[in-house]
Amino acid sequence: MKKKRPSQSAKYPAATLAFYGPTDQFVTKAVIGIMRYEGNEEMDILHKWITAVGDVRRDETIGAEIQNFLKQHHVQSIITLERIIGCRHEEGKDYPEGSVCPQCPFWAHRDRFTGELKA
Repeated sequence: MKKKRPSQSAKYPAATLAFYGPTDQFVTKAVIGIMRYEGNEEMDILHKWITAVGDVRRDETIGAEIQNFLKQHHVQSIITLERIIGCRHEEGKDYPEGSVCPQCPFWAHRDRFTGELKA
């Protein structure tokens, strides 16, 4: 697929920043996706930071790495969600497709975007 060039007013490259963790209060994974041009359907670059100790948002080393990563890719705008959007484990990779993560029971019956219990 051919990529469109950004318009003069567009703020590209643009990045998305998402946080994941075992609960809606604790972050163990940060993911940045970068779109270089307007109209991309998928991220051009995807990078993950994972920690087994502490909260990613409070880790100064990871914070510096994220800032350097954004500078390295000349990111002009960042979009982030206000909440943690699920566990750090990946369906189909860390646990079977169609099931819930056995390591993060908090998310088993919750909507990952609202945090509300599913009916």
